[in-house]
Amino acid sequence: MFTSLFSLFFHPPELHFNSWARLHAPTFGLTDSRLVRFVSAMAKSMTLLWGAGSPPCWRVMITLEEKNLQGYKHKLLSFEKGEQKTKQVLEINPRGQLPAFRHGDIIVNESIAACLYLENQFRSQGSKLVPDGPAERAVMYQRMMEALALTDALNSVVYYDWLVPEEERHDSAVRRNKDNLTTELQLWESYLQNVAAGSYLAGAFSLADVVAFPNVAYAFRFGLSVEQYPKLAKYYRLLKDRASIKSSWPPHWLPSPRGYDVLKDL
Repeated sequence: MFTSLFSLFFHPPELHFNSWARLHAPTFGLTDSRLVRFVSAMAKSMTLLWGAGSPPCWRVMITLEEKNLQGYKHKLLSFEKGEQKTKQVLEINPRGQLPAFRHGDIIVNESIAACLYLENQFRSQGSKLVPDGPAERAVMYQRMMEALALTDALNSVVYYDWLVPEEERHDSAVRRNKDNLTTELQLWESYLQNVAAGSYLAGAFSLADVVAFPNVAYAFRFGLSVEQYPKLAKYYRLLKDRASIKSSWPPHWLPSPRGYDVLKDL
């Protein structure tokens, strides 16, 4: 018993917490309700600074929900007001970007790294987000990484006027960015063409979906055509009401999931 207690308090980074807790709960007289409170205390040691509608922030929030880590401390910041550059953020993320995530003394700011960290630390808690099979796991990692290309392609079109100074803007660059995004979207359509009905990007719901779905929702939010991209639309409908996604839905999207028409002609 002493060894188990020592491991819990002095080697927490190496533990998969929920496995340990469930294994040793009878030893310490932990009932299910006390175990829930114990896990809740772990969540309260986490802090997330985030921006609404940001796919990187949304990924981390979905993962926290999927791992049953509700109750973490969080603060919504405004990109429009430049609050990602405030001292509060810079103390956690010196790049001045969101998300900024802390778990106790551990800081993980890159969104995919934070998702992987949470899945690894709380592997047996909540949803299993990494498949056991090597083939499915390979697809999951591949789609996770490819989702970053989709994020970049979307940003280059949606935020072109914001990212590029007026004197440096060119119609040819706008066309090129739209062509690149169209190619990227068609690639994801082809991936989903080969996914079985009711399945997700790597079979069961996984980190591939955690990372990719916010991009897909973001695309439809900015006017992507349901008719032109039916597989992406079906994937969107399959996931939009999932509990972890619904509970972390960007608050300013709630009145209307479709807010702009920037992508309507793609």
